[in-house]
Amino acid sequence: MQDIIQELERRRAAARLGGGERRIAAQHAKGKLTARERLELLFDEGSFEEWDMFVEHDSHDFGMARQRIPGDGVVIGHGLVNGRRVFAFSQDFTVFGGSLSAAHARKICKVMDQAMKVGAPVVGLNDSGGARIQEGVASLAGYAEVFQRNVLASGVIPQVSLVMGPCAGGAVYSPAMTDFIFMVKDSSYMFVTGPEVVKTVTHEEVTQEELGGAVSHTGRSGVADLAFEDDVDALLRVREFLGFLPASNREPPPMRPTRDPADRPEPALDRLVPAHPNRPYDIHELISRVVDEGEFFELQPEFAGNIVTGFARFGGAPAGIVANQPAVLAGCLDIDSSRKAARFVRFCDCFHLPIVTFVDVPGFLPGTAQEYGGIIRHGAKLLFAYAEATVPKVTLITRKAYGGAYDVMSSKHLRGDVNYAWPSAEIAVMGPEGAVEIIFRADREDPDKMAARTDEYRTKFANPFVAGRLGFIDDVVAPRDTRRRLCGALAMLRGKRLENPWKKHDNIPL
Repeated sequence: MQDIIQELERRRAAARLGGGERRIAAQHAKGKLTARERLELLFDEGSFEEWDMFVEHDSHDFGMARQRIPGDGVVIGHGLVNGRRVFAFSQDFTVFGGSLSAAHARKICKVMDQAMKVGAPVVGLNDSGGARIQEGVASLAGYAEVFQRNVLASGVIPQVSLVMGPCAGGAVYSPAMTDFIFMVKDSSYMFVTGPEVVKTVTHEEVTQEELGGAVSHTGRSGVADLAFEDDVDALLRVREFLGFLPASNREPPPMRPTRDPADRPEPALDRLVPAHPNRPYDIHELISRVVDEGEFFELQPEFAGNIVTGFARFGGAPAGIVANQPAVLAGCLDIDSSRKAARFVRFCDCFHLPIVTFVDVPGFLPGTAQEYGGIIRHGAKLLFAYAEATVPKVTLITRKAYGGAYDVMSSKHLRGDVNYAWPSAEIAVMGPEGAVEIIFRADREDPDKMAARTDEYRTKFANPFVAGRLGFIDDVVAPRDTRRRLCGALAMLRGKRLENPWKKHDNIPL
């Protein structure tokens, strides 16, 4: 028996060595951790249990029969993250450049299947050159098997992708179908075709970083949610991030004890909204003052800055936050902000996360670029997402809520559960100046009369009390009492039950 145990340890040591010391050193020289080092950081100490350590590929072409490495370029298993069960796979770039073979794909599928059975999140640590060319269509079939799992798991368990190296060709589509994508600055890339192919086909000169780097995807394309400084930073932040998410669609979001009183007043909020209706302010100040301990995990901060999305806690319970940002494009909704917020709202609805919406929106961004780009359909995505959501929805209008944008931003008419407004709220078809220009066209040449008409309109209509009289606003609250009212509303709604009519699935305007 001793000999057998020694042989087992020898085999384990060989598997843990991956592609060998030289390739491990090369990985470290790039500022990157190895597949197993990443898992050690992600999971609670000593909790990770590895599966399929001894799996090898079964390819014989192009000399592959002489190149077999235990594990075949991916480490899979499960463990605890802050005491909660999580499944993961971590691609090993030291083994065949992390390329995906049929065996490699089977390992990923195994861990995803098991995660769906038990109801636990899956975290994918992606560091791969793509499909293993030596296996041809078998590797492509492997990718398709993984894609199928991504689709089946969508809305069932949270799926988080951490892109920690190259991710090219078919390799990008699995992360794209997961719920969140995080990247690492200067070492991770995502693109369907690389710079050389781009140069050949379109004659464009572009670097890897410009084409598909972390900064490009978090700031320009919106494909990725956040870019972290290095592997260590990324893995520690993902541990924090998972604390907001339920294990599956069958579980409630995780509660966390807090010493922050739910009835804490915030007098500073009484001065947040400027007296002049066109003067900007930073919505982050409102968010940080009303959430537990001021902690807000923002997503996509560099993309579509006119809307803010992310997770926070109210009274220890996680919630998603969607907020117009008056400091960017005056808080207007446009194509990018509509897509960004719609996807976030739908995730929250999948996993029982209440949605808190802060509204200060003058309307949709005008212009030919928006119209030709399809703002009608993209804006409808956000409208659709809020309308179909059955989770608790609490809305606060801080200042402007004009036109169709008022409807879209979780209004009472889209089954908003609790809708509040500050006294500074202006709820109307449009701003006073524009409304007066239309209603009193005959007086346009008289500035004094137009100014008086504008003041009259603002007093009569650009306030929260007309909507309050109609029952579209449940209460007008003092800004300093916002945290107390939000926490109270969310606590009241914790037992909410609402179902949409039966359907195979909806047909969101994609």
